[in-house]
Formats: sequence, structure tokens, C-alpha cells
Amino acid sequence: MINSMTGFGRTEVQTPEGRLQLEIRSVNHRYLDVQFKLPEGFRAIEQELRDIVASRLKRGKVDVSLSFKRLTDQPAETRVNIERARQVAEQLETVAKLLKNPAPIAPSAIIRMSGVIEEQETVPEKLFPFARDALTGAVNELAGNRAREGTKIHAMLEQRCYDILTLAAGVRDRLPAVLSDIRNKLQKKIESLDVQVDNDRLEQELAIIAQKLDVSEELDRLAAHVQEVHNTLAAGEAVGRRLDFLMQELNREANTLGSKSADTETTQAAVDLKVLIEQMREQVQNVE
Repeated sequence: MINSMTGFGRTEVQTPEGRLQLEIRSVNHRYLDVQFKLPEGFRAIEQELRDIVASRLKRGKVDVSLSFKRLTDQPAETRVNIERARQVAEQLETVAKLLKNPAPIAPSAIIRMSGVIEEQETVPEKLFPFARDALTGAVNELAGNRAREGTKIHAMLEQRCYDILTLAAGVRDRLPAVLSDIRNKLQKKIESLDVQVDNDRLEQELAIIAQKLDVSEELDRLAAHVQEVHNTLAAGEAVGRRLDFLMQELNREANTLGSKSADTETTQAAVDLKVLIEQMREQVQNVE
């Protein structure tokens, strides 16, 4: 079965150090594009996490967000942001020059200013396996969602293929009647002119007209493309690009059928075909 490129997955893992929460979501994209939002301490295993995603997904724009909440009884390490402290000191000195007999600037006043003291989020390596497990679980949930959505898309594409073949069969069945109508109209027009006509030449002209209006080849190619869609859907792999190409080919044949149409019913059938193909194309854009 085919897979959609849209899905969502979420996992939470409780560790001795705190709670890991991971969310992953994906939308359609030409290739596999994975973006990570990780706490700084987990950057060391970003490539490993990227490999986990690539092992399950072939296409899609994938966003992965990992957060870590430390246990409350484990205070985080802190450090002084020297650059921020220097900026604060300069600003306080500027304000002091505006005052008469200002009090000396105490270091404690600088320390209390926002951004001077920063918490250092240290992540011990023993948390890395938990992060890998969290991502694996979320990716599995995401892949399951994509598979279920893919099943619905598969059924929709199969139904549209059936509808295309039904329309094509109707056009094929009408071909003899269409050509007969053209012949009758041409003969009536000649009779109304009250002129002598060379029957052999008339037959030649009718044959030329019939050849120009013959859409048997287009109908054959439509059927062949539909069969290839069936084969592609049954391949059980990432087939989105292949399906997108087949939608272009189907649309090409529908356009040609419309341009060769000699009656309103065939024209309507060509329009209906284009509507069906466009519906398929919109869904195919989301196939992995």
C-alpha cells in the first residue's frame, strides 16, 4: 500500500533525570527534508536521530521537536553571561551620570538584571538512549498515521481509475455513431447544394475526416496509463513521483481527446476525464 506524507507522532519518556517529550510532524515535499529543534545538549546525537527518521520515511518535510524538563529537585548549573553583564554595567553608568551624587554600582545590582545569570542545560550521555527511543516511538506513530492516510488515498485513486476507464469505454462505444453522424451531415450539406459529386472523392474526404477525428489511439493510451497506475499502486514502495508523472500523461491524453472531439458528448467526456485526473493529481501530491 502507498503512504501519505502527512502525519503526526508524539511520545513522552520519563528518565531518572527528567521527562523527555518529542513531537514529529510531516507534510508533503519533493524530497526528505528533516529539521530538528533540540536542546543544545542533544546536538551530539542529531545525526543518529536523523538516521532513525530516514530509515522509516522516504519523502516529506519533517519537523522534529525534542524538549527536556529536568526534575525539580535537580537544580540546573548557572553561569554569568559576561557580555550581557558588561552591557548592563555600561547602561547603569550612563544613567548614573545623569544623577547627582549617585551611589556606587554594586555587582549584585548587575547580577540581578535579566539575562546576566543563565542556566546551563547540561545533558548527560545516559539520556541519549532515551532520546533515541522517544524518536523511534514517535516515528512509528507518524508512519502509522501516514499508512492509514495512504490507504484512503489508494482507494480513492483506484475508484478514479475505474471512473476513467468507464468514461473511455463510453467514448469508444460512440465512435461509430459519431462518424456516421458526420457522414450524414456532410451528405445532407452536399444534397442541399444540388451539385454533382464524385463518390470516390467523397469517400476519400470522409476517410480523411474519420482519421483526423479518430481517438482510438488516445483511448488506448489512457487505458495503458491507468494500468500503469494500478501497477504502481501495487508496488508497495515510495511511488509518489512515478504517480505524478502518470497524472501528466493521463492529462495529456484527455486534452488530445478534447481537441479531437466532434460532438458534445465526447467533449463532455473529455472535461469529465480532466476533472477526475485533477482530483487524482491533488491526492498524488501527498503520496510518499
